[in-house]
Amino acid sequence: MSARPLPSSPPSAQGVDATGVLAFLDAVEAAEAIEPHGLMILRHGRVVAAGWWEPYTSDRLHLLYSLSKSFTSTAVGMAVAEGLIGLDDPVLSYFPELDADITDPRSRAMLVRHVAAMASGHREETYDRAHALDPDDLVRGFLLLPPDRDPGTVFAYNQPATFALAAIVRRVTGESLTSYLRPRLLDPLGIGEIAWLTDRSGRELGFSGLHATTDAIARLGQLYLDGGVWEGERLLSEEWVAEATRAHTATAAPATAEADRTDWERGYGFQFWRSRHGYRGDGAYGQFCVVLPEQDAVLAMTAATNDMQAVLSLAWEHLLPAFRPRPAAGREDADAALARRLAHLALPPAPGAPAPPGRGDVWSGAGFTPRGGVCADQPGLTRAVVTEGTDGWTLTLVEQPGDRRLELPLGSDGRRTGEGSPPTAVGGGWTDAGTLAVHIVFLETPHRLRVTCSLADGTFTARWDTTPLHGGPLRSLRAPRRTARSGG
Repeated sequence: MSARPLPSSPPSAQGVDATGVLAFLDAVEAAEAIEPHGLMILRHGRVVAAGWWEPYTSDRLHLLYSLSKSFTSTAVGMAVAEGLIGLDDPVLSYFPELDADITDPRSRAMLVRHVAAMASGHREETYDRAHALDPDDLVRGFLLLPPDRDPGTVFAYNQPATFALAAIVRRVTGESLTSYLRPRLLDPLGIGEIAWLTDRSGRELGFSGLHATTDAIARLGQLYLDGGVWEGERLLSEEWVAEATRAHTATAAPATAEADRTDWERGYGFQFWRSRHGYRGDGAYGQFCVVLPEQDAVLAMTAATNDMQAVLSLAWEHLLPAFRPRPAAGREDADAALARRLAHLALPPAPGAPAPPGRGDVWSGAGFTPRGGVCADQPGLTRAVVTEGTDGWTLTLVEQPGDRRLELPLGSDGRRTGEGSPPTAVGGGWTDAGTLAVHIVFLETPHRLRVTCSLADGTFTARWDTTPLHGGPLRSLRAPRRTARSGG
């Protein structure tokens, strides 16, 4: 049984000017640095706008990167309410087996609230150093790395801090994050399948790796907007919502004037950022859960961009003025225009012909090696092969180690969506008789790989628009084994 859809409403009935939403769509699509994937806007608890840019769809899981942290924070809040975790407990107290190893007084003084607020005392990201200290236990590596300052005195965005939070939840509940959240959060909110990347011992990363739908992001935002209550049932304590979303740690240089601060310089809560307006959870490349208490609104968005501030700035410019204090009569035409626009969103197709002009026989079976000898963006990628079959043309990418092959059919319309491993949409084609330029969209991620094969010298290039942060082969760019919604 699928989850009950969120209630929806025409924008004007909730005091939302549809022309402002249309202006936001225009601006996002016109911004060269932004590739939008999915959008949901809620006002007064109702969906007033929702759309996905083809080939992305509403039911597609999407890698959320650090927006995962806000789900981990929610698990911590629930464990606090159950008396399983104390914010003022030392982190080390949850790992007594490490007590003899951790001798630095600052590491021993680090509290749960410090790691929740990215205030462990380290002055910069510790992931690489902590992993080097103990490749098998990131918590131990993190605690072995002495903080530069007293915990609670300095901000540093720090992945092992969140991993430690997730590890504490696992320790006190005896369950994975997903298993713990399923009956307490995911099922009550109506969130169906999700998937979470794990480390090599099977532990969810906590700080990243969650794959979920745009709808799941919107539901989490609405829960926080409503103070932890969902459909009349309290799922999360009001105290946790207030604590998690207020600024605990300053994120701006002291000399930075308030008016000049970006949305990342407004302070940090418990795995939530304060914003110029409201607060948010966010993940690399444009995964947003923006909560706007003053407007009684939620913005959920997935995208691929290297300029996340640009997305927020456009939201402040176009969406905020669209939220009016009361419903507006006579706006049916604007509502209808927005509905039509949202129903036909699509990313622009990559240019290229579906077959090589002239002699196709010189292309069929042609092999290509990386230009310059190595593919800098994806070092394991060692060969590309183009073949023609009865169903059309196929680009096969070969990776080492293991001679792993990813076969990518080129559709007759220049784009074909696949459900293989991983799910992809393939666009582009031949730009001239000697050049094949293919765009590979990895549909469960914010990543697009541009592969160009040159017949003249038998080489290819491969370039990411947004570089995958978890590394690994191309086949890993998908949601891992999924956890389905329980209860039928």
